[in-house]
Amino acid sequence: MVDKDRQAPGVLGIVGGGQLGRMLVQAARELGVDCMVLDPHADAPAVQVGAGHVPGGLFDADALARLASLADVVTFEIEATDAGVLGGLAERGHRVRPRPGTLAVIQNKLRQKEFLRAHDLPTSRFEPLERPSARAMLDFGLPAVQKLQRGGYDGRGVHIVRDETSLASLLDGPSLVEAFVHTRRELAVVGARGIDGEVRCYPVVDMTLGESTNMLEMLTAPADVPAVIADAARDLARRTIEALDDVGVFAVELFLDEGDDLLVNEISPRVHNSGHFTIDACRTSQFEQHVRAVMGLPLGDTTQRRPAAMVNLLGEAGFCGPPVLEGEPEALSMDDVHVHLYGKADCRAHRKMGHVTVLDDTLAGAVAKARRVRDVLRIRGRDPVPGSN
Repeated sequence: MVDKDRQAPGVLGIVGGGQLGRMLVQAARELGVDCMVLDPHADAPAVQVGAGHVPGGLFDADALARLASLADVVTFEIEATDAGVLGGLAERGHRVRPRPGTLAVIQNKLRQKEFLRAHDLPTSRFEPLERPSARAMLDFGLPAVQKLQRGGYDGRGVHIVRDETSLASLLDGPSLVEAFVHTRRELAVVGARGIDGEVRCYPVVDMTLGESTNMLEMLTAPADVPAVIADAARDLARRTIEALDDVGVFAVELFLDEGDDLLVNEISPRVHNSGHFTIDACRTSQFEQHVRAVMGLPLGDTTQRRPAAMVNLLGEAGFCGPPVLEGEPEALSMDDVHVHLYGKADCRAHRKMGHVTVLDDTLAGAVAKARRVRDVLRIRGRDPVPGSN
């Protein structure tokens, strides 16, 4: 059991020991918070930086209960866990933040969209699509986006149907269909809500996604948008977080459409790729902020110190195996370039292996430097994939 007389702020249990857990552990240690992580792998990225390890799968009820017994507060770095089991633990008196009920809503993209509609938060037109079919898509109207209700992540579980030629490759499983939004920008706001109800948001960021992977390729912060749009985006994110009425960090992804209207695309109930820049660019990182929020500490200052650009380090196609980093000396020879590697033992195509945040006196300068970094810094597996050439 947890020693209730300890002087440190307590023990944080984290479901998942990947890169987000790793950065949470690093932030928690600065606050005197010890961490335990539940992960199948003893060498998980979060364990490498000093977290205690509870072995087990993320849906393992016994392992989740073990984690809860060792922690003052349980949180999660990934949505792929059992919200029902976490709900049972909360009913037995364990603190789980954000609440399992919030996780359950966000795990299901249809329920998430229904939540947005119920709280008068603007989002794209949608309908349930329990049994995907070409007829249902045509009746809804093209272009449209099919999303699996559960399990989608980093571009997976999403199928854009621009015209009838795309109907032959619909995803199989309970889904929803959304109207395709012709966007000017894809924006995001990371914000946090404390146990006292205070909400603090970071600056709006602009996200460029890869056309083939639908994964983040470059993020700029603050977003280069008019002040009226930035203010409206932060206000919409704040209203979304307040509607959740929960505790922790939340990422609110937004579409800015061709008419300059803002729509909520999706919510993440955790620290998020769109907030990684805060480690180097802001007074309080999103990771420290999440630890502060869920452990009942005051929220930190979200002010951004300097303009920033961030790029993900993704595994090169055609290789697998232990990671090989190329070009690091050239990248680090540039001023204010911060390389963050996640400690993953296996590198494969498009796997997130790290990220790089670049700071500069101007946003244009940060972007130019980030492009140079992207040109020289590569990460790949040691071994060629058979038949890839």
